[in-house]
Amino acid sequence: MQYQWYPGHMTKAKRQMQEDIKLVDLVIELVDARVPVSSHNPDIDEIGKSKSRLVLLNKADLADESKNQAWCEYYKSRGMYAVRLDARNRAGMKEVQNVIQEACKEKLERNRRRGILNRPVRAMVAGIPNVGKSTFINSFAGKACTKTGNKPGVTKGKQWIRLNKNVELLDTPGILWPKFEDQTIGLHLAFIGSIKDELLNRDEMAVELVKELLSQYPGVLAARYDLLESADPTEVFSYIAKNRNCLKKGGELDHAKAAALLLEEFRSGRLGRITIETPSLETIG
Repeated sequence: MQYQWYPGHMTKAKRQMQEDIKLVDLVIELVDARVPVSSHNPDIDEIGKSKSRLVLLNKADLADESKNQAWCEYYKSRGMYAVRLDARNRAGMKEVQNVIQEACKEKLERNRRRGILNRPVRAMVAGIPNVGKSTFINSFAGKACTKTGNKPGVTKGKQWIRLNKNVELLDTPGILWPKFEDQTIGLHLAFIGSIKDELLNRDEMAVELVKELLSQYPGVLAARYDLLESADPTEVFSYIAKNRNCLKKGGELDHAKAAALLLEEFRSGRLGRITIETPSLETIG
């Protein structure tokens, strides 16, 4: 199955970002802490190569905390700043504010030497669809200043948001890149909902998720759905259907409903704190 989604408006959005990058001091990229490699758009590296970089590991509350720490160390090794984040929770926003000032310290010092004292840091907020950019901006600002949604592609157009006297944010639409060289990336994006479910075979996607979970977190499915840890991936949906009473008319097990349930429970964190991707030498390379 091919995992790919690149609507035409994303080409226009990328061009706009390339034009706007000269207006900002800092690129803030949100990635999903459960799949930081797959939820990172490599185009952002090229667009923001001359700027300071801050990576926000969003949905860190759903991710494995030991792997959150490993990812923060990885980004630091690449010369970037990184903050774990739950964009829905304002409690973490003070740390983000402090790191923005730290990331732009040299630029602010240059401004002071030139007598420019009141110019705020301007930051571009970037990331793939459905990674939480608008939710982050609204939490950071303390008010609903951007439109948010739980489906990819809700944010459109260009919006500057002045948060306070120190920071202005430029919101950007979520963009993917035209071709996934590795279909595992597309698969992992499908797991977290960054590719529209309607475009995919959810049953096949759920089978692949089961394989990942049995490999990396073998006890999770057993604990949640009362199944044998030695169960074959194709048997898992029978266990889930029995455990959650997913039945068709006549009492037949509804494997499709069980697959949809599994995906929803993974995305919402009901399976526990899970990170599918871990930093490695290959990642750093």
